Amino acid sequence: MQKIIAQIEQLCSKAKIEVLSIDVLPMSGSDRRYFRIHATAQSYIAAYNDNKAENETFFAFSKHFAAKGIHVPNQIIASEDHLIYIQEDLGNVSLLHKIEELGEVDETYILLQKTLKELAKLQILGHQGLDYNLCLTSKEFDKQTIFTDLLYFKYYFLRTLKLQYDKQKLFNDFDALATYLTHTDVNYFMMRDCQSRNVMVKDGEVYFIDYQGGMQGALHYDVASLLWQAKANLSEEWKNKLVDYYIDEVNALVSKPIDKTVFTAQYNGYVLIRLLQVLGAYGFRGLFERKAHFLTSIPLALKNLKWFVQHKNIGISLKEFNRILELLTQDEIIHRFENIKADKETPLIIKINSFSYLKTGYPTDETSNGGGFVFDCRGILNPGRFEPYKQLTGRDKPVKDFLEQQTLMTDFLNNIFNIVDISVEDYIKRGFQSLSINFGCTGGQHRSVYAAEETARHLRNKYGVKIYLHHIEQNITASYNLPEN
Repeated sequence: MQKIIAQIEQLCSKAKIEVLSIDVLPMSGSDRRYFRIHATAQSYIAAYNDNKAENETFFAFSKHFAAKGIHVPNQIIASEDHLIYIQEDLGNVSLLHKIEELGEVDETYILLQKTLKELAKLQILGHQGLDYNLCLTSKEFDKQTIFTDLLYFKYYFLRTLKLQYDKQKLFNDFDALATYLTHTDVNYFMMRDCQSRNVMVKDGEVYFIDYQGGMQGALHYDVASLLWQAKANLSEEWKNKLVDYYIDEVNALVSKPIDKTVFTAQYNGYVLIRLLQVLGAYGFRGLFERKAHFLTSIPLALKNLKWFVQHKNIGISLKEFNRILELLTQDEIIHRFENIKADKETPLIIKINSFSYLKTGYPTDETSNGGGFVFDCRGILNPGRFEPYKQLTGRDKPVKDFLEQQTLMTDFLNNIFNIVDISVEDYIKRGFQSLSINFGCTGGQHRSVYAAEETARHLRNKYGVKIYLHHIEQNITASYNLPEN
């Protein structure tokens, strides 16, 4: 990580950016690493990605769209090897943040209108003169690409449910749906992942990010991606009104107006494709890669699909496909993916300790059942070896940054969470009263403290369970969801 930061500093020097400090930003769904550069005049975002082709596509697309007056981050400079680039900082507030914070109020609706207006420009003006040879996968969202999305859903999500279905009939329905959706005008730029998480809000305006996976395609898909995002949870009334608004914005930019009736009929088919593609992505990232964020999103996506299946018609008969959709949106299937949550009546209290192997040794468990977990953090590089961190603890930001950026602590904890979660869920179901989780390191100051804090945060957010947290060497205690004495 330090090597990358040094390269960013060199790139800043080349671009005449006077650096004050550089922060490593948390990772999201992709493997790219982002950094915020604090400079004398303003801040910037640096990105590192070892996928050179992806970087080149993003950089080229950004310059093209910016030249068309479309709201995307301005690109400042890229390294000679094209693995690092620096761009305008659009802040931390996404459209999804605004939707979740404000709900369905006028301010949110106006931001959605602005997004759809800007999307129409991106799709129509952005298409003009764009070099589609730069596309990372397919150049066009054609029948083969649609079919690939359907197979993605089948292999990474549907197959994990072990439902019984006629494979050949399902493939025939996939083919019929893919053929049906290609009967549209595809002479537009399709962002491909136009969700509210990829729309940044700055000074009341909206900006697109993460469009390097785009290709030539139909208008409908991006609108479906934005308005049917499960986490956004927009009402049907808003969805319908916003589609009408979007069509008006498109018609203001094209020479031949599109027909609302025809657009709406085809639109429902693209909504279905997007909902299934998302489930395939959640299945791959969550069920196969075991990333918690994607696992927790599966119930929302299934409920979204369930509403669509019950209320919408895509205009063609797909008997086996429709049967499968009805099966996988049953409450029983949805409940499989929903987290067990503790409530006020749940007796379980989880006691989490950090301790020193050298000073105090293993904490004793005085509960009637005993047992629990003890995890040894000494395999993680110790921040206490370095002078800047010696007087700090795992609760201090510099130590947190060190452990997250320069050690394998994140991988270490993710594996622990997978193990601990099994016991927590079982104990909640069975009405057990206590579980002990302990983290030890040499001095009980840095690694064990950080691990205990993060585990408490994870269990509190995921299960809402009662937690008693104790850092033995610092004599610091905290409790969460415990009743007051």
